[in-house]
Amino acid sequence: MKDKLQQLRSRIDEIDQQLVRALNARTKFVLEIGKIKHATGREIYAPDREEAVFRRVVGQNPGPLTNDSLRAIYREIMSSALALEKPLIIAFLGPEATYSHMASVRKFGASVRYEPLPSIADVFADVAKGRADYGVVPIDNSTEGAVTHTYDMFVDSELKICAQILLPIRHNLIAAGPRDKIKKLYSISQVFAQCRQWLQINMPRVELVEVSSSTRAAEIARREPHAGALASALAAEKYGLIVHDENIQDSSENVTRFLVIGRTYPGRTGTDKTSIMFASQDRVGALHDSLEAFQKYKINLTKIESRPSKKKAWEYYFFVDFTGHCEDPRVKKALAELAKHTMFVKILGSYPNVTG
Repeated sequence: MKDKLQQLRSRIDEIDQQLVRALNARTKFVLEIGKIKHATGREIYAPDREEAVFRRVVGQNPGPLTNDSLRAIYREIMSSALALEKPLIIAFLGPEATYSHMASVRKFGASVRYEPLPSIADVFADVAKGRADYGVVPIDNSTEGAVTHTYDMFVDSELKICAQILLPIRHNLIAAGPRDKIKKLYSISQVFAQCRQWLQINMPRVELVEVSSSTRAAEIARREPHAGALASALAAEKYGLIVHDENIQDSSENVTRFLVIGRTYPGRTGTDKTSIMFASQDRVGALHDSLEAFQKYKINLTKIESRPSKKKAWEYYFFVDFTGHCEDPRVKKALAELAKHTMFVKILGSYPNVTG
């Protein structure tokens, strides 16, 4: 048995040597590509190419590794290569250990630099002014709806959506002390709303206190006696807290969609999503006429959201997501017809339509 174990371990060591050589050889090619991108002024990060790599390696996967595991491995391989090509800075809605932070790491891996910022407006400003290469902001939640401030920021911003991240939200009851000693719970209003039923059943007499972020809640719970927090497992790890109850959100399908914002949007992948905004004309049937082009060209609308223009009473901007890339012939025709029925149309971005 010992001999068999040693043989298997020796074989693993040999494969590890091959992997190290292969990874370094791959990285050398990536760096050569990076030089070409620098010379031609192209963006280092290419979401369309990234998604193509993911699809290719998953398509070649015979197991036993799961596709999710393989994607996670390649995420870190590509993150390391990105960091060598150019020290990327990713701005996100902070502080650290929030879901925005988790979404950022899920997208860009552990090798790039992350910059937590206090507001969505600050994330947009840092990317627009070149202090960050990309930004990560929440746009909507499957149970609580739209993050309206993010929509409002796109009205005057020239930044583009270049990727999306779908992050399953898992709230946890965390504290420094025993569960039965908790008298006060800290979190943000959205988290309390997403755990309303669980709280009514399990902690009906506990005082709920709203704070600026779930990470701030964890920080308070660490130092305040008889306090707990509703936050992520990452926040519990960061502040050395006990996770008393996991996955306490009322809906098992609680997912927040985040957007990656940058200065350009990527090319076509064949499975894309496009986001636009427009202002309809002030007449009866204007919105119906505006959207008719999508039906005509058989383009699937996946979301429509309205926001006050803040420039004129009862004037609204409409934000629409649909399947397809803005360079697709059918989409071009639909957008051209849409423009005839609106005061303006703005393409916010086309990006890979990832579902996980």
